Amino acid sequence: MITRRHLLGAGTAALAAPFSTRSVFGKARLGEDGLYQFDWYLESFLDLADDLGSASREGKRFAILWGLRNCPACRRMHEVYMADPAVEAEIRDHFAILHLNILGSRDVTDFDRTKLTEKRIAARYGILGTPAIQFFPTNPEGLAERAPREREVGRMSALPDQADFAALFRRMRR
Repeated sequence: MITRRHLLGAGTAALAAPFSTRSVFGKARLGEDGLYQFDWYLESFLDLADDLGSASREGKRFAILWGLRNCPACRRMHEVYMADPAVEAEIRDHFAILHLNILGSRDVTDFDRTKLTEKRIAARYGILGTPAIQFFPTNPEGLAERAPREREVGRMSALPDQADFAALFRRMRR
């Protein structure tokens, strides 16, 4: 089945190919927004229910990674922790990662259909610093009725040491 996500990904890749600054496998790049990106991060319409549904159909757990331009811990996470091929493969193969800016102004549609900016969504979920990662259940049923913090099945609120970072993703697998 072809979804909006497939069309967006194919169209974006075709348009960007001649001008690509895309990462080499295993290497993050800085996007125009100043956030680190991997090619395998979600291309999204910023609709969280849609992203979670797509991730679940692909057999992956949906997670939101919160970042900030010039964040030293975000840099360390991407350039050191995720530069480990085993860690990157674990995350890439088992998680659908949506990277959002904790101070961003893009509109995001939450699970309850409320539309807020990235900055206001971060505040709604109590995201206080970066990097932070929210892990969500594989089934979207009932999420809209829960309070925002009760929608998560796990959270990384600050960058742990490298071994604990890798262990977190192993624990949070489907």
